[in-house]
Amino acid sequence: MTALRAIFLALLCVLLPLATPGHAQSNSQQGSEQSTSAAPDYEEWRGFARRVEALLDQPSISSEALNQFRGELVTYRSRFLTAQDANQSRIAATREQIEALGPPPEEGTTEAEEIAERRAELQEQLSELQAPGIAAQEAFRRADGLIRRIDTTLRERDAEALLTLWPSPVNPVNWVPAVDAVWGTTFTFVTQVIGATEDPARMREFRSNLPVSVFLLIFSGLVLWRGRAGVEGAVSRLLDDSGSRRSRRVLARLMSLAQIIVPVTALIALTFALRLTSLFGDIGSELAPGIVSAGIAYFAARWAGRQIFPIAESRTAPLRLPPARRREGRFWSNMIGAALAIYAMLMAFLPPENQTEAANAVIAFPVLAFSGLILFRIGMILNLHNQDESVAHEPRFFDRIVTVLSKLVMVIGIGAPIFAAIGYVQAAQALLFPTIISLGLIVVLLFLMQLDDDIYCIVTRNEDEDAETGLIPSLINFALVLASLPVFALIWGVRPTELLEFWQMLREGFRIGDTRISPTNILTFVIVFSIGYIITRALQSALGSSVLPKTKIDKGGQKAMISGVGYVGIFAAALIAISTAGIDLSGLAIVAGALSVGIGFGLQNIVSNFISGVILLIERPVAEGDWIEVGDTMGTVRSISVRSTVIETFDRTDVVVPNADLISGTVTNWTRYNSLGRIIIPVGVAYGTDTRKVTRILQEIGDNEPLALLDPAPQVLFMDFGADALEFELRLVLSDVGFGMAVRSELRHQIAERFKQEGIEIPFAQRDVWLRNPEVLRGDAAPEPEEAPRDPRDENARTEMRRGEIMSDADPEPDGGR
Repeated sequence: MTALRAIFLALLCVLLPLATPGHAQSNSQQGSEQSTSAAPDYEEWRGFARRVEALLDQPSISSEALNQFRGELVTYRSRFLTAQDANQSRIAATREQIEALGPPPEEGTTEAEEIAERRAELQEQLSELQAPGIAAQEAFRRADGLIRRIDTTLRERDAEALLTLWPSPVNPVNWVPAVDAVWGTTFTFVTQVIGATEDPARMREFRSNLPVSVFLLIFSGLVLWRGRAGVEGAVSRLLDDSGSRRSRRVLARLMSLAQIIVPVTALIALTFALRLTSLFGDIGSELAPGIVSAGIAYFAARWAGRQIFPIAESRTAPLRLPPARRREGRFWSNMIGAALAIYAMLMAFLPPENQTEAANAVIAFPVLAFSGLILFRIGMILNLHNQDESVAHEPRFFDRIVTVLSKLVMVIGIGAPIFAAIGYVQAAQALLFPTIISLGLIVVLLFLMQLDDDIYCIVTRNEDEDAETGLIPSLINFALVLASLPVFALIWGVRPTELLEFWQMLREGFRIGDTRISPTNILTFVIVFSIGYIITRALQSALGSSVLPKTKIDKGGQKAMISGVGYVGIFAAALIAISTAGIDLSGLAIVAGALSVGIGFGLQNIVSNFISGVILLIERPVAEGDWIEVGDTMGTVRSISVRSTVIETFDRTDVVVPNADLISGTVTNWTRYNSLGRIIIPVGVAYGTDTRKVTRILQEIGDNEPLALLDPAPQVLFMDFGADALEFELRLVLSDVGFGMAVRSELRHQIAERFKQEGIEIPFAQRDVWLRNPEVLRGDAAPEPEEAPRDPRDENARTEMRRGEIMSDADPEPDGGR
């Protein structure tokens, strides 16, 4: 019952908002006409609001009454939200009329009496037109505040009930109420069956419906006995990856849903047959939905186990586990389905509202303990995912999620039974069963993601099993995850009214000045802009493939026209989308003006490059395929965008050059208007060589070059007397300068061959090197430094000189004594 209730609430929450936006949009588009024809009754609203406020102050008010009042408040609030946009077109027209009268006179000055009267009349009219919207805003805020108070009260009551301490189910004293409840309900059920058999009217009805009941019983028995096994066998054969194609796998995945549909159909037939007998009384009638819920829980868990723990080895399996662990996982999946089925049968046979707290605690505890054990074992198996050390796998985001989820499941599997044993049975139920259903929902998401990936590969004819998931399947999978968030919220106890409240907040949107932006406006803008963008790209493709190639416009001009059409189309699509979405940008003018200043400083380089790109596309000084030189970069223009230009160098590397450099800097374009270009080959010969002979030889070589133009003809010039050679230049104008490097190389070969034949020497630079200290290189000792001559003008030098002379005179000659 819990699973069915969660699924039903999820479908309600998903489908209801889908039907709401169109209604809201149609209401907002009707404008003032709707405000006049269906204006809210504010007197009635104020009386209702006062009554709700008085009831909210009474603690004894029931939750059912609060939910009823909340529904009426939501209706009022929706009316007030629509009424806020009343008379918008007339208000805008009136404001334009007031602005047309000019600014109001400053203090101490007057204006013409006719203009002053008209201004006062328009101001009064504007106030009257704004009054319904202001009143609607005030009423909307009041209704929204009351709804929030009710939500807070209900949330506090839910939390209080969740933390209520029941009698401990492990206390034997509390087993007596549970035994009494089971015995009393069983006795009542048997009494009702016996009473029905003794009732002649019931027996006549039983005999009249007996053929149909027998047929349904036989049908359900055969389907449960053979139908389920046949479906599982067929799916197993199709899911075998050996030699199978994606189409077979898609068929197998779709057929696997029959593992739930077929047995549940049999159970529905069984319950219908039991009802036709009219022998099981009121308790039997209440037990029939429980049987169907139990069947759905069990067979859904069994199906989920086969999806997440497949029988055959599969490369598409979400978990990397050995066969033994997969088999164990399927077993525990069946056990958790059995636990849910038992719980659903107990809740149908022994409704909690008819039992005491002690009886409910004791009845639920065995199922909770068993479910906790199963969760713990499943968590241990999940923790073994991707832990095979023999196979190297790079950890994925999914692997990390599985690791965290496994530990969380094990903690809940241990903690929830402990809470139940203490007496917090409702808290344990709020932990265990949402966890189990969440795991099932995760399996459903994985199933849909794999199915989506397989279908996309079939459509795109991609049979590569190891191929990465494409962009479109990834976006669809992301949308599936987002769509599942409300379902997860409902599973974990979020009330549908709270989700609808969140959707109401999205519908309301937010205001910037007098402009209100809601998800409806954003969705409309995205759809219209996408359509305009697709049309623009289609027009560009048609121009580039069908129209422009038939004209005489060069490729650069065609590229410029296509780019211009793209910019104009995208800009027009944005304007049309804004207008269609009903977004009034006049209220954003001040904000946009303030932001433009800061953005201008931060994005001035980007804006400069953008403007430069537009100039390049219009003036076209550089086109794709041109050979250009910008600074130190030389190469061929590969592409020109609004921000930068890509140049492919002769080294086959791409250089991204900002467009501002092409506009503000110096650019050499070698091939813009033609492919002609001049090359210069410098040649040096030794001194003493006949210069006329050199000129004649070079002229012959230049004239024989096939790519050289005859007009102007190749030219040889004697340039200068160089330091080492006589310098000549051979100048040629080529018909295709793109072959300049090859021509230079070939001409140099010819010049070297002719000079060798003619005995002309090509000199090379020579230098004489003088060493100041050759003894240092030889390793000799450095000579004694000579005494520097004394300067006679130096007083100290003269003193030293006299002292030296006296000493020399005083000393006798070495042989003077002989």
